[in-house]
Amino acid sequence: MPTVRTLTRLAILIALSAVGASLKVPALTGTPALDSAPGYFAALALGPGQGAVVAAAGHLLTALTAGFPLTIAIHLVIAAGMGGCAAAVAACGARKGPWWAFTLGLLLNGVLFPALFIPIPGFGPGFFAAMLIPLLVASALNLGLAALAYQAAVRARLTWVVPRLALPAPAGSRSGAGRPARGSACRKEDAGA
Repeated sequence: MPTVRTLTRLAILIALSAVGASLKVPALTGTPALDSAPGYFAALALGPGQGAVVAAAGHLLTALTAGFPLTIAIHLVIAAGMGGCAAAVAACGARKGPWWAFTLGLLLNGVLFPALFIPIPGFGPGFFAAMLIPLLVASALNLGLAALAYQAAVRARLTWVVPRLALPAPAGSRSGAGRPARGSACRKEDAGA
């Protein structure tokens, strides 16, 4: 069962996605926007599940502000793809770091996902060509903002933002790495959030 703190974090990040949904990158469909930066940040800071929820909600909010130009059904599929992309960014970020995750997210969201529309009747190569540059620009902006925000939170040791920073240091470690900063707002429930 998610804690109140976890639900609050998700609500704040989804609200930020709603703000980003109004900051559009000019495109054929009107849906590329700065809506997924909070989702990618959540993926890096909070994990794949929470990142996927925020990224999917962010796409649906963007599609809503554009009037669901590709139909609700297709936008639900795209939202699921955005959730999967955020989860992949989380997995890559945990293993390789946020900038490797940036590269993976850019390839998935900027190239692979629009390429999946090529064989669908009514879309084809023209749709791919029209959406490639706007999606690459929007993806780069979203992923870059998320990676920078994540690195800033880690450097500032904001354990209430990045709960895994509050995990205890490994036995025998003298560095203090992994311990919460003095005066942090970290509680036991954050480590599991």
